[in-house]
Amino acid sequence: MYTFIISILLLILGYFTYGKYIEKMFGVKDTRATPAYVNHDGVDYLPMSTNKNSLIQLLNIAGVGPIFGPIMGALYGPVAFLWIVLGCIFAGAVHDYLTGMISIRNRGAHLPELAGKFLGKVMKHVVNAFAILLLVLVGTVFVTSPASLIHNLMNGAVSLPIITLVIFGYYILATLLPIDKIIGRFYPLFGALLLISSVGVGGVLIFQQVPIPELTLANMHPDNLPIFPLLFLTITCGALSGFHATQTPIISRTTQNEKQGRKIFYGMMIAEGIIAMVWAAAAMSLFNGPVGLNELLATGGTGLVVSEVAVATLGAAVGTLAVLGVIVLPITSGDTAFRSARMIIADYIKLSQVKINKRLVIAIPLFIISIALTQIDFNILWRYFSWANQATAVIALFVGAMYLYIARKNYWVALIPGAFMLYTTTVYILNAEIGFRMSMNMSYIVGAVITAVLVIIFFSAAKKARAEDMPLEVDVSDYKAA
Repeated sequence: MYTFIISILLLILGYFTYGKYIEKMFGVKDTRATPAYVNHDGVDYLPMSTNKNSLIQLLNIAGVGPIFGPIMGALYGPVAFLWIVLGCIFAGAVHDYLTGMISIRNRGAHLPELAGKFLGKVMKHVVNAFAILLLVLVGTVFVTSPASLIHNLMNGAVSLPIITLVIFGYYILATLLPIDKIIGRFYPLFGALLLISSVGVGGVLIFQQVPIPELTLANMHPDNLPIFPLLFLTITCGALSGFHATQTPIISRTTQNEKQGRKIFYGMMIAEGIIAMVWAAAAMSLFNGPVGLNELLATGGTGLVVSEVAVATLGAAVGTLAVLGVIVLPITSGDTAFRSARMIIADYIKLSQVKINKRLVIAIPLFIISIALTQIDFNILWRYFSWANQATAVIALFVGAMYLYIARKNYWVALIPGAFMLYTTTVYILNAEIGFRMSMNMSYIVGAVITAVLVIIFFSAAKKARAEDMPLEVDVSDYKAA
């Protein structure tokens, strides 16, 4: 179990070392008023405690991604551990921290507005459409996946359409009501279920000394699918996920002080990485490696693997609670996905969200579209979600790199993972069945050219923005506390 235990320890160490470096390099302003106070509206902007914000952030970002993704990624073997650890510390947590902190500095702005400011006005419109597409896909995926898990848990006693409608009903309330009314009140309970599932499964793996495969770079996928680029789009949440860039601004609007940012944004991504490690290890160890896991996935999908892992490690009673914890994850990301979509559209069309009728104007069309999308095959939705998710991460990392470049700080911490994922997502979409269907070798070459050109354009734009002394933050010097 050396690889598994060392990986967990490295994730924790990453928070106290690299996370501290990122915080110091960014430069916290602990006396600067945050949007929770400056833009207080009692709906989306309002101060909440660090612990509550941290828990909400973790549940927002940890959908089925850090469970379903690592289970499917486990088919590649222990090389998946390497991506989770390195990706989480040097890409995912940096991505979340920079997005959250830059949003705080810009009145809680969402990614499209930040992209418009730092990457150009055209990018604002592009990213706005991209983010809404991603969020609607996330919301839809995170309706169908928990509905299926609940349906299986109840042995089909309640029909799938009824369960789906109940979840949609909850999402509508969570999208429309002030953030402290439902999300702020129920997430502590959901968090307890999450801890039971993750800590319980991880603890059993360690104390029973389950034989987890040790690190190797060999590709063990039964179908011999290539590690690059597929592994990096299979395991997203838990390593790096653009969906998080749509969630962190929700909490940037409720954060009390900038010094809380490392725990809320960087720390909760590390926590998600640990969750991903637990489920990847369980999937590899309990089914005699990738081949046995592949057979189980073919039989009942990731939902069946989750149930089998929970019951095998924790027993029937506690295992059922663990499955409930897994069900909670997509639900607590689906609700905030629709909430984020509402807020992004409201910001884009400049429509105040103080009155509920104006929230309905935006929310109703979103839910109608999502209900229609539930009729599409889950696997197809997941493929589009995976690519859109990582492409969004690329945009967020380039926003962070631009901010740091203009501020004359170490922009490489964002640009290097951003350029790597730009190449990864480009190669994928050039080769994929849902993309341009080029040969893999041609995709590598064309992807490299596209990546190099876009990085050159970035440096050109960054030098111009620095020369013009672009303002990095909204002025709040005239704010006075009541």
